[in-house]
Amino acid sequence: MTGVAVQKKLFDDIYPDAPQTEGIKYAGSKKKLLPQILWLAEKVKPKTVFDGFSGSTRVSQAFARSGYRVNSSDQAIWSEIFATCYLLGGKVESYKSLIKHLNALKPGDGWFTKHYGGDPHSSLPAEKRPWQIQNTRKLDAIRDEIDRLQLDPITRAVALTSLILALDRVDSTLGHFSSYLREWSPRSYKTMQLEVPLIVDTPAKHIVSRGDIFDVASNTQVDLAYFDPPYGSNNEKMPPSRVRYSAYYHVWTTVCLHDKPALFGKVHRRADTRDEDAASVFEEFRRTSSGRFLAVEAIHRLLKISCAKHVILSYSSGGRATAAELNDVLRDVGHILEVIELDHRRNVMATMTWTNEWLRDAQEPNREFLFLIRRT
Repeated sequence: MTGVAVQKKLFDDIYPDAPQTEGIKYAGSKKKLLPQILWLAEKVKPKTVFDGFSGSTRVSQAFARSGYRVNSSDQAIWSEIFATCYLLGGKVESYKSLIKHLNALKPGDGWFTKHYGGDPHSSLPAEKRPWQIQNTRKLDAIRDEIDRLQLDPITRAVALTSLILALDRVDSTLGHFSSYLREWSPRSYKTMQLEVPLIVDTPAKHIVSRGDIFDVASNTQVDLAYFDPPYGSNNEKMPPSRVRYSAYYHVWTTVCLHDKPALFGKVHRRADTRDEDAASVFEEFRRTSSGRFLAVEAIHRLLKISCAKHVILSYSSGGRATAAELNDVLRDVGHILEVIELDHRRNVMATMTWTNEWLRDAQEPNREFLFLIRRT
């Protein structure tokens, strides 16, 4: 394999503008990388795309709005709800009367207010909470009404997505639910108001699923797959994360399920999000007997069993996999056609086409890479 010069691209306008997407505050969001992801996809001219770790579904939305037929999948129930809303929802006008009805409901105290609502005007010492009670009271009323209406699955997904987006706009968190702000955020004083989500209305027949990534990927025939696994930290001084990635959004799970689960801890986490119950192999800090991280083994396995001809893989230099280990994995499963690197400190984009060109930069922290791979 011969090397080529690295082309430093200093201006973002070399990439196409990404279509409008919508979502919650989300750790690891790829919103800023959508132009680069779409640019890589265009290089292999796919008709069908699989978003295997869809999360907030911004990438799925962008692919769908760009004309691809999308298969969106994740293990989180709230991600499935989002994907159902955005990819299968149809006409925005269909839901205006429902959203107006939900906004007009009389607030009432309930389970969410008891566990997640705080009174900013109380003179008593208070626990830190993600929302003020005027909004959890609306949440309690709206969530009960969604169940009472017995909506069809797609309409229900639109209502729940609208509710979660509204709650996200008035929270007092850093964007997740593993800790809450000491002082109430300015936005938390606003009154929650539901709006119809920005549904993707295209003729393509998109697919939404929820399940284990290895099962879904091995049975999903597409031209291109996009994988953004929840990498664990590569800081050797840290034990495995005290809060698993999926547990960051435990409240959204409860909003969707409305199952009033057993809770634990100061932030009232769902009991089923304890570390031993919510672990992902992609966050594993342990090594195999050969010295390889289990997380790296998982990436290797995923790329091997994928049914897609081409894969776009997101990689962070802060992840558990080292650059050298990931390089070995990529070389084993296929050919690297393109690499895009984002330096978060300098905001400089670069493209590379030789496997070893990216290794030097990947040793530095805060680097994000996108690999376009042709599987052999």
